[in-house]
Amino acid sequence: MSITVKNLVKIFDNKKVIDDVSFSVKDGEVLAVVGFSGSGKSTILKLICNLINLDRGEIETSLGDVAMVFQYSALFDSLNVFDNIAFALKERKEFRKKFNQEQLEQIVAQKLKLVGLEGIERKFPSELSGGMQKRVSFARAIVTEPKTILYDEPTSGLDPISSTLIEDYIVRVKEETQAASIVVTHQMSTIQRTADKVIMLYQGQIVFKGTPKEMLSSSNDYARQFVSASLDGPMQMLAE
Repeated sequence: MSITVKNLVKIFDNKKVIDDVSFSVKDGEVLAVVGFSGSGKSTILKLICNLINLDRGEIETSLGDVAMVFQYSALFDSLNVFDNIAFALKERKEFRKKFNQEQLEQIVAQKLKLVGLEGIERKFPSELSGGMQKRVSFARAIVTEPKTILYDEPTSGLDPISSTLIEDYIVRVKEETQAASIVVTHQMSTIQRTADKVIMLYQGQIVFKGTPKEMLSSSNDYARQFVSASLDGPMQMLAE
């Protein structure tokens, strides 16, 4: 298994935001983590990539990098596309002197080709559409050949056509890299187009596990409510 999570617990202000969560993701597999806002989806990603510390439980990943694709791309505005993608290879000590400039250019060009954006190395993020920025962030994430890729709301804020394109590239990156991938999303199209399996969180606990097809036809009350976007059901939106 490339990602194994066992009995994970995270507590903020005496509240369990992740409460005894366990799951696994194989190499070359995409897991969609879904649920209402505030259910703990993004917290799981932060725990896996060590942005925050867990309180209890275990997280195991395959040897190699864990890459994160952030919700809003998080590109460096002052750097062009080439320098954004090559940043880790130039700045991290394990890569810093491994590649010369010609090799860096070849690597960046290869990653841009993978996400369908050839020849834009000298453009700056401000010159790109939101969908293009998102694809550049994919290229940056995979430049170190990670074994695990985490996507936080990858289609958030995008129009339906751009969302479909991003979903297609999630699948393409999975096929090319054979990385274990986790996609946090609330979009049914993203679940259906990218995921091999799904877990649904509510109040920090897993309330449904299955494939996207099983989710659509499930008699599970949580799954039915999520799929139908109904206000009636076991999941209640809390007032802020």
